[in-house]
Amino acid sequence: MDNWADLKMEDAPQAEFIKAPPQTSFIKHCSRWLSWMFQLLLQFWIVVVLTVCGSVCYLLITHFVFMSVQVDGRSMVPTLEDSGHYWLNRLAYTRSEPRQSDIIALKDPRDDTLVVKRIIATPGQSVYLYKGKVYVNGKLLDEPYLMNKTYTFAAERKSGDKFVCVGKDEYFVMGDNRNNSTDSRTFGTVQRQNILGKVIE
Repeated sequence: MDNWADLKMEDAPQAEFIKAPPQTSFIKHCSRWLSWMFQLLLQFWIVVVLTVCGSVCYLLITHFVFMSVQVDGRSMVPTLEDSGHYWLNRLAYTRSEPRQSDIIALKDPRDDTLVVKRIIATPGQSVYLYKGKVYVNGKLLDEPYLMNKTYTFAAERKSGDKFVCVGKDEYFVMGDNRNNSTDSRTFGTVQRQNILGKVIE
């Protein structure tokens, strides 16, 4: 009978591990190049996204919040200069109605062109042009924005008087340069829907 106590266990064979060959310089170069390209593309797409978002925000703001308008003509001198650029607040009247003395941009009732005028009377008020003065609801209108010795007459005669009752959702508007302005004295009152916003001086 074999004596198991005298037997020596042979060492178990060690597992052999195959080591991967070291990366060559070409592989390292490709890895760095791919990493650089990924970062470049990522930055490119970030710029594209920011540019698109900025353009959309600009269009929304300039069309629905603020819009740049250019005054064409001298009808609002001395308050607004001819060819001057001003901001138009498109949201000024979303929660409130236009007020007397506000400078507004509106569509000319005759041809829908954009014009800038001042509100003289609001719905329900009366306007009386009498001897070169402006009366609203029978009271002389204080107009500190006019040049000295400015007289306001009915436009069709460049003289004389005119009485107007402003209807519902209508506004009576005039330019500050009364002798060089086509306004409600010519084309009548302006509908509320034709007022685009308030001009910021």
